[in-house]
Amino acid sequence: MANVKTYTKKERNMYLAGMFGQNMIYNIIATGLVGFYLQYVIYIPVIAIGWIVAVARVWDAINDPMMGTIVDKTKSKWGKCRPYLIIFPAIIGIITILTFVNGNYAEASTKAGKVLIVVWAAVSYILWGMLYTVGDIPLWGITSLMTEDENDRSKLLGLARMAAGIGGIGVLVVQMAQAVSGIFAGRGMDINKANQYGFIITVVVLTVISTIMFELAGVGTKERVKGSEERRSMKDNFKIMWQCKPFRQILISGILRSPIQLLMLIAMSFVTYYYANGDFMNLFSGSKINWGMVINIAIIAIGIFAGQFISMGITPMLVKKFENKSIYNFFLIGGAVPFLLLFVVYKIAGGDLTSIGWVAIAGVLLFFASAAMGGINVMQSVMIADCVDYEEYNSGIRPDGVFFSGQSFITKLSGGIAALIQSFAYGAVGFSDKNIEIMNNALSKGESFITYNGGKYASIMVLLLSVPPAIGMLISALPTIKYALSDKEHARMLGELVKKHSDNE
Repeated sequence: MANVKTYTKKERNMYLAGMFGQNMIYNIIATGLVGFYLQYVIYIPVIAIGWIVAVARVWDAINDPMMGTIVDKTKSKWGKCRPYLIIFPAIIGIITILTFVNGNYAEASTKAGKVLIVVWAAVSYILWGMLYTVGDIPLWGITSLMTEDENDRSKLLGLARMAAGIGGIGVLVVQMAQAVSGIFAGRGMDINKANQYGFIITVVVLTVISTIMFELAGVGTKERVKGSEERRSMKDNFKIMWQCKPFRQILISGILRSPIQLLMLIAMSFVTYYYANGDFMNLFSGSKINWGMVINIAIIAIGIFAGQFISMGITPMLVKKFENKSIYNFFLIGGAVPFLLLFVVYKIAGGDLTSIGWVAIAGVLLFFASAAMGGINVMQSVMIADCVDYEEYNSGIRPDGVFFSGQSFITKLSGGIAALIQSFAYGAVGFSDKNIEIMNNALSKGESFITYNGGKYASIMVLLLSVPPAIGMLISALPTIKYALSDKEHARMLGELVKKHSDNE
């Protein structure tokens, strides 16, 4: 298409650096705080954690469209997305650090202290979610404003998902924090206090680095596509979101596959407890390295994270050859298989997946399961961007912020639903607060997590990693089997929109 406006390589790289930094922060919270710190370090009851996350996500159901509406109404010399990407990364960084300091201002052994810790966790986490939304929606929304070229946008979204996947290195906050904790414990500090300090120091360092990189997405990009001048109320935007059939199908599908978030929610605690017996410092025994444990952890970790990363790189190439709907549904239906097989293999292995053969099989299954998750994430972004064009073509309104608030909403609500599923399942077997502290002490004295408490804790962890995600992926394909926007129709619409933009200049 002639006269197509698109981004430069420098802008692309600055945007991707920002995406990396933002996802580092996300994973510090999602894995470090919610997935580990609250439950395994300061021993908040798992039911309380589940409800804290769920309440935060219900609020996000309102907050995300509100932010999308604000973004679409924004008019500044920087554009409508960049102001938030310039101003808010530092603010998000500060509240990220504050979410981890709750355990140090109250004595957890007292009733008042426990209440204060839970209240701090709830308030700081909900506030973090609100502020994160202020940066997240513009970060994804700006992709449809940086270029008019469909292929360039697909490439950018694919690279963005890869950068987000690399930002998943933030999950290493658990291992890093345990290493720092070991230093304090080695100097005679109480192990619980040592773990808290280890996390706080690690989080401060990682968050500062992440915040600086996040900032680059604002200062290093440019908005080239002019959006609609019409200003709409939040009620109008809800109406637009629901009446746009392809967007509605993506939204419903995303909510139905919520259990897939259990993979990332439980991943680090699974690796830490199932394969490192609760402490990554078990990799080292005196001056020797436990190579068997290292190999097992490496295989499982590669399976969980490499699958997503590789899939995110391949999916944009698939978009050029196959229908978007077909790719999306293939990942959903095909991806359910390895998830389900993981539990079957666990049962066949007698509940012990630590011998090298079973580890290899589990690693392969997790690779394909996480690859499906990575592909779904890329396709969701691509299809939402297409829906923005669809809506502009049909109504003259370009709802970049509002539609990408839907993506943020899907991610957050899915995480909330997954957290509730986890909390009720863990609560049912007593895998919570004081029992975890007792278990940690037992593991430090040589007991095995796999057999501890009759294997109930290990079994529920593997069950949650496999069966609910498989079911969620299968039913989430139902809304998009007859997806309302074909690639051919979108290409026609986009061609006419580009011509219209050029004629209006």
